Amino acid sequence: MKAGAVELGHASKVTQRGVNRGMSILDLFLRIIAIIATLGSAIAMGTTNETLPFFTQFVRFRAKYSDLPTFTFFVVANAIVSAYLVLSLGMSIFHIMRSRAQARLLMYTIFWEVAMMALLTAGASASAAIVYLAHKGNTKTNWFPICQQYDSFCHRTSGSLVGSFIGIIFFILLVLLSALALSRR
Repeated sequence: MKAGAVELGHASKVTQRGVNRGMSILDLFLRIIAIIATLGSAIAMGTTNETLPFFTQFVRFRAKYSDLPTFTFFVVANAIVSAYLVLSLGMSIFHIMRSRAQARLLMYTIFWEVAMMALLTAGASASAAIVYLAHKGNTKTNWFPICQQYDSFCHRTSGSLVGSFIGIIFFILLVLLSALALSRR
């Protein structure tokens, strides 16, 4: 009877170690996808500009991301979040090798991930408001839609917003995964 109980306890430890390693691999995968989404968004928005000729080739209208401080904040926020994710890859790889994280380290991880998610959400939400105005305009304030003229500019900014919101979704999953790992301790 004792031998069966010991074997059962040993099997549950091995199973739990496998689950912890699987969660760590999922964490690494989610971080890599979030890096791609946030870095791609920062690059897409940071390289967005369009020039339209007006009557002659010497008079031109130009739209750049740096013309709007909201877009500049968006680029900086996505770059900071991408840098955090790249730095946290080492921690994620360490968890795969060790497969048993300390509760204190998980608390710090959750804190920083929530902070980065808040920064990313702030940048994406503020930029989404500007992109909405660029597409729809606001006739009460005489802000006319500019996307009929600056089509490429609007498509790139909209695409970078999609990538940033995908990054937010992956951050939500990372926070939930870290909270689950913390609750299992």
